[in-house]
Amino acid sequence: MWIFGYGSLVWKVDFPYEEKVAGFICGYSRRFWQGSEDHRGVPGKPGRVATLVLSENPREKVWGVAYKIADTHCMAVKDHLDYREKGGYDRKEILFYPRDTSRSPIKLTLYIGSENNPYFLGPAPLEEMAFQIFHSVGPSGHNKEYILNLAQALRDIAPGAEDSHLFSLERELLRLEREVNSNISKSSTS
Repeated sequence: MWIFGYGSLVWKVDFPYEEKVAGFICGYSRRFWQGSEDHRGVPGKPGRVATLVLSENPREKVWGVAYKIADTHCMAVKDHLDYREKGGYDRKEILFYPRDTSRSPIKLTLYIGSENNPYFLGPAPLEEMAFQIFHSVGPSGHNKEYILNLAQALRDIAPGAEDSHLFSLERELLRLEREVNSNISKSSTS
């Protein structure tokens, strides 16, 4: 069994695996349109986490990591991920293309938050999404850490890969952080 990580699983894998392979899937876009009241937010004040939406461009790539799960751990990992992704995610099978082009494509499973789940927030202006993310905290930590860690992990596994939605959110979060730090600095010198 292979599992595709395109959100926190890129940088925070919490299950045993035999092999880790960087690569991409095609035909989707990574978007922060999925609400999280169980990990990066709380009920009534959800954070935003990654999901995949069908792309208008069938060749668009979403970079991430494929994890090969040992046969002896398949059921336990599947049960763990079903519970972890209970906030509106469903399993789907798709073809994964390793960054190492000498390897063959891999059929794997991914978890996707579809538009018809109760936690789907959908699109919003970038500044509004960044503000929500910046101010959201849940049992797994600050929502902004999720975005910043994912952006850095993506640069590490796929240097030069582009993800304009992710990197635009990262820039806006860093701007908000500078703004807050500047205001703190000004108020402490007053």
